[in-house]
Amino acid sequence: MVAAALGILVHNVVARQIVGEVRKEVDRDLNHALGHYEYGTTHGDVNVALDPPDLPGPLRTLVARGDTGSMVGSYKGEPVMWAAGPADDKALAVWIPYAHTRDRLRDIDTAILASSVVAAGVVALAGLFLANRISRRLATTAAVARRISAGDLDARVDFPAEGDPRQPHSRDEVRDVAQALDSMAGSLQERLEAEKRFTADVAHELRTPLTGSLAAAALLPEGRPKEMINDRLKALHLLTEDLLEISRLDSGVERADLSRVELGRAVERAVAGTRLAASVRVIRDAAVLTDRRRLDRILANLLANAHKHGRPPVEVTVDGPVVVVRDHGPGYPAELIEHGPQRFRTGDPGRGRGHGLGLTIVAGQAAVLEIELSFANAPDGGAITTLRLPVGRLPQGS
Repeated sequence: MVAAALGILVHNVVARQIVGEVRKEVDRDLNHALGHYEYGTTHGDVNVALDPPDLPGPLRTLVARGDTGSMVGSYKGEPVMWAAGPADDKALAVWIPYAHTRDRLRDIDTAILASSVVAAGVVALAGLFLANRISRRLATTAAVARRISAGDLDARVDFPAEGDPRQPHSRDEVRDVAQALDSMAGSLQERLEAEKRFTADVAHELRTPLTGSLAAAALLPEGRPKEMINDRLKALHLLTEDLLEISRLDSGVERADLSRVELGRAVERAVAGTRLAASVRVIRDAAVLTDRRRLDRILANLLANAHKHGRPPVEVTVDGPVVVVRDHGPGYPAELIEHGPQRFRTGDPGRGRGHGLGLTIVAGQAAVLEIELSFANAPDGGAITTLRLPVGRLPQGS
């Protein structure tokens, strides 16, 4: 647009100047012709005539009012610049060829157009280069932000900092945003690491006194008080063990002992081992790579969660490498479906009491086994948990 505006401006200025020079020349010839006519002498120039038939109508009208003027027209099919003035109630007209002037204007317009196209092309290429550079950096920053939101707190943009020799000495808003994102990720990582260490330390510190308390409770006389104490101590002991398991999962030290497993049979044995009421339906069996012990832990937690927060019947379906666990209760809360399980939060109070560690352990063990885990609600009610197990060859040496 700037190139077009400048081209139009240059065209108008140059055209006005060139046409003005031609007008001056034809007006000078007209003055000479009028002078010769007034004194009755012959001008000697063949481009002078009284009332020539090719004289443009607007110019003829102007002369009829007693004025003089000039304009572009044609004479015998050729472009000319006309000038005319009154002479004894007639129009004395002169003309000079205009074809050369028109060619000059056309050449100038062509040069202006070519220059505008080149200028616009250079500006467009420079703009695309700069926009692409900014876009790539913004895309990199957005990708890192998505990795951080997905849980990869080690992700960083790592753009050169201000003062870095690789960084130009200019204001860079994209760099500022990237550095703010890196700073936020670092602070978040430090806080989460501190929380993980605190959880692990608390669980370790509770383990010893709980073991002693359980041993001491066994010495109490039989009766309802002993049953209540043992029940609460066992619940606290299970909570401590869950916290320790989550600490190990958070630390990233857990490694799966993979083996090829017939999934349908493994699920049937795992469900039977929980001694919880649940039906198992194998639509299509499949051989998968998994860790039997960790898979049993996942299924046990899902069944316990279904019985605790849902309603029977609880159904387990195996369809190839996919396992679906469903109950017929109120379903998962929207927050859990959207953000996944969170420790010490069960979401909707309507799903009952609990510390929220069961599903957190399920998610952690699924990550170790590279199982795709998803939570949803059935259209007719009930929570649905879907496990998609990996299928492939065992790594060398397994």
